[in-house]
Amino acid sequence: MRSWPRAGERGAWEMTSGWVPLDVYSLTMKETDREAVATAVQRVAGMLQRPDQLDKVEQYRRREARKKASVEARLKAAIQSQLDGVRTGLSQLHNALTDVKDIQQSLANVSKDWRQSINTVESLKDVKDAVAQHSQLAAAVENLKNIFSVPEIVRETQDLIEQGALLQAHRKLMDLECSRDGLMCEQYRMDSGNTRDMTLIHGYFSSTQGLSDELAKQLWMVLQRSLVTVRRDPTLLVSVVRIIEREEKIDRRILDRKKQTGFVPPGRPKNWKEKMFSILDRTVTTRIEGTQADTRESDKMWLVRHLEIIRKYVLDDLLVAKNLMVQCFPPHYEIFKNLLRMYHQALSTRMQELASEDLEASEIVSLLTWVLNTYTSVEMMGNMELAPEVDVHSLEPLLSPNVVSELLDTYMSTLTSNIIAWLRKALETDKKDWSKETEPEADQDGYYQTTLPAIVFQMFEQNLQVAAQISEDLKTKVLVLCLQQMNSFLSRYKDEAQLYKEEHLKNRQHPHCYVQYMIAIINNCQTFKESIVSLKRKYLKGEAEEGVCLSQPSMDGILDTIAKEGCGSLLEEVFLDLEQHLNELMTKKWLLGSNAVDIICVTVEDYFNDFAKIKKPYKKRMTAEAHRRVVVEYLRAVMQKRISFRSAEERKEGAEKMVREAEQLRFLFRKLASGFGEDVDGHCDTIVAVAEVIKLTDPSLLYLEVSTLVSKYPDIRDDHIGALLAVRGDASRDMKQTIIETLEQGPAQANPSYVPIFREITVPSLNVAKLLK
Repeated sequence: MRSWPRAGERGAWEMTSGWVPLDVYSLTMKETDREAVATAVQRVAGMLQRPDQLDKVEQYRRREARKKASVEARLKAAIQSQLDGVRTGLSQLHNALTDVKDIQQSLANVSKDWRQSINTVESLKDVKDAVAQHSQLAAAVENLKNIFSVPEIVRETQDLIEQGALLQAHRKLMDLECSRDGLMCEQYRMDSGNTRDMTLIHGYFSSTQGLSDELAKQLWMVLQRSLVTVRRDPTLLVSVVRIIEREEKIDRRILDRKKQTGFVPPGRPKNWKEKMFSILDRTVTTRIEGTQADTRESDKMWLVRHLEIIRKYVLDDLLVAKNLMVQCFPPHYEIFKNLLRMYHQALSTRMQELASEDLEASEIVSLLTWVLNTYTSVEMMGNMELAPEVDVHSLEPLLSPNVVSELLDTYMSTLTSNIIAWLRKALETDKKDWSKETEPEADQDGYYQTTLPAIVFQMFEQNLQVAAQISEDLKTKVLVLCLQQMNSFLSRYKDEAQLYKEEHLKNRQHPHCYVQYMIAIINNCQTFKESIVSLKRKYLKGEAEEGVCLSQPSMDGILDTIAKEGCGSLLEEVFLDLEQHLNELMTKKWLLGSNAVDIICVTVEDYFNDFAKIKKPYKKRMTAEAHRRVVVEYLRAVMQKRISFRSAEERKEGAEKMVREAEQLRFLFRKLASGFGEDVDGHCDTIVAVAEVIKLTDPSLLYLEVSTLVSKYPDIRDDHIGALLAVRGDASRDMKQTIIETLEQGPAQANPSYVPIFREITVPSLNVAKLLK
């Protein structure tokens, strides 16, 4: 029976044992009873709130009695279950105690027997030594069979190697090496310092190493031709891989044994797997290097041919490796991944070797195009049959960015020199054509032209197409280069056209087709303009066009200058022929009935029949200039005072002739300007206006007429007015002075759209004072 704990121990004992003191238990029960009574009172009060519920008191009593009986039954069942559990636990504890006593007794017996057997074990040491010796002798007897048969096995192995039965030969070789290694290992264990016996064994099996080397040689030969062998006889390649895998296992086993015994047989580890990958690597390198069949001296396209052979070989080899070779190697060899790495490295090395050579511009383009585009295209590494094993985005560049940059710099430098030379040669060739006795060719619209623009822009196109194959950036750089050189070229073209004109003026009979070739030069300017615009539109993206345009000097100005000077030289040709007839204007001969204007019109029209071969923009400008110059020359003839009319009749006759000739010129230039929408009346109206001043019969109205003339043509000067009054011949000295002084006091305001015409006309050096006399 449990004893009551002492006062000092009661607290701890209560906490650990779960035992509760009686007084505490009594207090707890009383508290519980009070809570139960309170709860019951509350429930009864809830059920008996109305008088009619008193009738159900008996019913409530029976229901509560049933609940109480149910609770008591559950409590009894729970207590019974707990008691059963306690009873079972006590039984198991009793059984465990019995088992522990039995085990304790057994251990005591074992300890007693072990102490008694120590002496017995010591007495069996001789037996143990005898067993070990017996094992060694048995192994020696077994090895004797192999030792005596070594020469025969060597011969058989040699024959098998020669016959190509590599698996069987390797089996024989393994037997020989096993016998040798076993004997040497036993000797090492017995007496590791006995080198004489070890040397003797090694010498007896010396042919084994030769067989191993011979077999390895055959394996490497098969591996070197593995891409061909796997197509013709894949079983041979499988045999080679099996042999290598066997040797790898033997190497691992021997290295593990080395940790225990410290002995390693001669020639081990062979590391044939490592050598296999080394052989494959050298084979790949040799295959890449061996594709160069030509040199620059024998074939200008040697590099293109070399790169195309590489592309074809590499693609074919990788397809074979993916589809066939992977089936001949264990998965952990990752043969395709390793071959891909080998080919990539070999290609990178080869490309660096080619890049280090002194390549021409076209060869640099071929190399960079192949490295940057062809290599990752669907024609090679991007081929769908290589996916997904080959991801072109994960491949390292074949050439470093620095090497690529150096090649591009070399290419741009060479290209610059070539373009300068080509443009110079093209211009020299075009200049030779200018001296030909035959007319230049005409385009489909009948306009004269030379082949210069076509040659220049065909050259530009070819270089831009080549650059576009490499990169967008290089294409833009080449376009900028072409435009820069075009700008310099046009300056030389302008100088040569000027020299051509000067040489012609020395002897107008030579060259025979000067006019036609000058027309072709003018038309070339328009062709150059159109070609430059077309070139930019074709080879520039929208965002780059503005930058390039801003960075390039405008070539339109140079071309317009060339065309303007060309048109001027042709007009100069015209006016050289018109000079004699222009000198007849406003002379006595002219007044008496000279047909100078008729000849002028015929001559101009004849020249402009040739000028019809000038393209419209320049022809329109040239027609307007010819119109202006003819009128200026006519007015200059008036201002040179070649004639002074003596009577009103002569003034009327002369003025009417001037009006007729103005209409004649108007008709001519209307005809020449048809289709241009050009206003040709303005200049001829100037002649008519001057004629009105000459024709005026009432001198008192002369001031008014001159004022009207000055208001219409504000660039007219007092010397022009003086000369015009001198031609009339009837203006008095005072009238001349009054008109000039009055006009000087109130200069007319020029119309903003007015184009000066009198500004170019100079009056002979006869001062105004003389004119007033």
